[in-house]
Formats: sequence, structure tokens, C-alpha cells
Amino acid sequence: MSRRELDAAGITDPALRAVYAECRRLNARHGKSYFLATRLLPVERRSAVHALYGFARWADDIVDDLDRRLTPAERDRLLRRLEGDLADGLRTGRSGEPVVRAVADTAERYAVEHGLFADFMASMRSDLHVTDYPTYADLRAYMHGSAAVIGLQMLPVLGTVVPREEAAPHAAALGVAFQLTNFLRDVGEDLDRGRVYLPADLLAAHGVDRPLLEWSRRTGRADPRVRSALVAAEALTREVYRAAEPGIAMLDPRTRPCIRAAYALYGGILDAIAEQDYPVLHRRAVVPRRRRAAVAAAGLVQIARARRRSGTERGPARTGGPALQGKGPAT
Repeated sequence: MSRRELDAAGITDPALRAVYAECRRLNARHGKSYFLATRLLPVERRSAVHALYGFARWADDIVDDLDRRLTPAERDRLLRRLEGDLADGLRTGRSGEPVVRAVADTAERYAVEHGLFADFMASMRSDLHVTDYPTYADLRAYMHGSAAVIGLQMLPVLGTVVPREEAAPHAAALGVAFQLTNFLRDVGEDLDRGRVYLPADLLAAHGVDRPLLEWSRRTGRADPRVRSALVAAEALTREVYRAAEPGIAMLDPRTRPCIRAAYALYGGILDAIAEQDYPVLHRRAVVPRRRRAAVAAAGLVQIARARRRSGTERGPARTGGPALQGKGPAT
């Protein structure tokens, strides 16, 4: 399937095909919901999404160092090296780091603004020393680089039927909504890494602080104050989803099914958390496989409808790169 994606995208150089394939493997291994949604994109656009996600995943893995083999200084050195490789790759279009070469090629093909990558790397660096956020405003400043810019990077790949600047705030909000969902799902795991992403002012409004979260994580016991704070965090996240949702209709009709599926799948994580009574300090809430399959099936129906309407009910999509100028396959 990756060969078909690369052929459709016009990526013919063997070395470049290999680095895109590596990004696809990262996406498939780490981002199950995201990868499933990506399968609903027009085939010629999937490789670019794999590159953007693969790079973000690569940087995030350096920051998190799940095996805990690296010191903070070593992680900082690796992250700064990656940042330098990225700057060189974006400038020259070449890199010895496979994931960087793929993302640099995608940035050139789709005219992705280079400053978005700089903002992303700044947030990744902050994760090496920032372990909590006093206010939601502080968290939003971090999420601009860690999540909002991902939505903005995606816009040229997805294409829009309105001026891109009109869709941009919604795309940024969707990136933030997805990350807030992950923060809520991963409260316990993040605590194990020494981080609390739920803002302290939200927690304090319900009588919760870091020691209480750590006690609950350590003992496996629930506390009504913690549950109340988690309910509030869920409500806050759903507000961001509502702000993002109007942007889906601004996308190229052929890419809307992918984003609607991602919207439903990540929203389903919130549903699972609530249905399981907010167990996030003790285990990860998972969307049932049958629900994921239903979302994918709905996406296929939307694709069929978009094909039937193509050329009759929409103007030309505004896309960013030469790979999208031809009439590639739509599946």
C-alpha cells in the first residue's frame, strides 16, 4: 500500500521513497487512531501526512525517552541536533536523517511555512525542563507549538475551499483539541514522567494538586475531587472541539472524511474516558475496536459521496504543492 501512495504522490527517487516509508511505519506503530484516519485521505496526499506526523513523533520520542536511558542533558543535545538538522534540511532539501529529509521534502512540495517547525521545536525543548503549567493560558502557549502548528502544517496538504487564513484558526484548534484529549487520557503516564499537563488553576478549582494526583496514582485509589477536576478538563476539551468543527467544511471535500474520522476517533477517546468513569490515573481508556471500525466505514461512505459530487458542487481546492496539481487517484 505504501508503494501505491508514493507512486500517486510522484515520489520516484528510491532514497526518498525509503524515508517516506519509514515515516509511514512510525505513523502506523504509534498513532493508531491517526493512522486509521489517514487511510481515508486521497492516496496521493498520505505520504505528506506520514512525513509530518513521523517528524513530530521522532522529536516527541526524544523528549519522552520512554526507556529512560538518556539524561536530560543528552536529550537536550539530541533535540538541538535534530533542530539543526531540520533547519539545514528545510534550507537545502537534503538531510542524512531520514525523517528530516521526508519532512523537508513535504515542506517544499506543499509550501509549508518553516516558522511552524521552529515553533514546534521550541515547545519540544520546553518539555525538557517545564513540568507543569500554572494556568490554562500558560498551557495554551505551549500547545501553540506542540499542537496548533501541526494543524497549520496540515492545511496545505489537505487543501481548502476558502482562503487558507480563514480555515487556519479552526485547524489550529483541532490540533489543540487532539492534544488536550491525549493529556486527559495520559494523566497517569505523564505523572510517571514527572509532568502534569492539566493546568494547576483548573485542578485547584476542584481542590486538587500534584501531591493528590501522585497519591491517587501510587495507591490506585480514587478521590471525588480528582474526578471533578477530570470532568472539568473533559468539558474544556469539548469546548475546543466545538471551536474546531466548523473548519472541516472549509476543507477540500476529498480530505474532509479523514478529518471527520479523526475528529470522531479522538472525540471517542473522551467518550470512553467518561463512560469508564475517568480512570485515567490508573489505566488508559481505549476506544473499542467496533467503534473505530464504524468510524472508518462512515468515512468510506463520505468518500463515495465526495466522488459523486466532485466537480459539480465545489470550487477548486486551494492546495500548496505540485503533487496536488494533477488528477491523482482519490482513494
